[in-house]
Amino acid sequence: MSETTGLLKEPWQYFERQREAGTFGIWVFLASEVLFFGALMLTYTVCRIENVQAFAAAGRETNIWYGTINTAILLTSSLTMAMASQAAAANEGLRRLILWCLAATAALGLAFLVVKGFEYREDIEKHLVPGTHFGLKQPTEQLFFGLYWIVTGVHAVHLTIGIVMVVRLTLLGYLNKFQLDENPEIQVTGLYWHLVDIIWIFLYPLIYLPGRSS
Repeated sequence: MSETTGLLKEPWQYFERQREAGTFGIWVFLASEVLFFGALMLTYTVCRIENVQAFAAAGRETNIWYGTINTAILLTSSLTMAMASQAAAANEGLRRLILWCLAATAALGLAFLVVKGFEYREDIEKHLVPGTHFGLKQPTEQLFFGLYWIVTGVHAVHLTIGIVMVVRLTLLGYLNKFQLDENPEIQVTGLYWHLVDIIWIFLYPLIYLPGRSS
């Protein structure tokens, strides 16, 4: 019996077909996510072009240190996730390495959310939440922070989903209820995680760098 037989799920009869279908499915899903975030970024770009000075002033109010730290955290998490995916694909019995890399990825994701929580708390204390008590003078500066809360909040939700997926893989693997070698779920989860990281790479300059070049 092939080692991959235990990974087969209905209605598939062949493991390769199942893996190809799973990979195709996640790419279709990721394409829809790219369209969603692309629309948000396009909206931001149009608003920024029409309100250059206001967006520059509002951008200077963001905490670039929090943003930079979180960028480093997510880049590191991409490395550990890639290591887990490659170790699983190698089919060389690297169970401990896979589990450690998955656990590290989930921990780094949680660290990102913790840092983001501190940043949100600072934003709230500075009255940078759009509304009647908004802390900046120009009305168009509220537009920047309205988009800021939307895009970072949606990104945080996506990251939370990714953390849950990675934690699930880690726990099932640790309890020996889940075959790690050649398991397509690890590769699929890795693709999702990398998308979330790439989206942040685009959000970082849009949110934290306006108004800081001069």
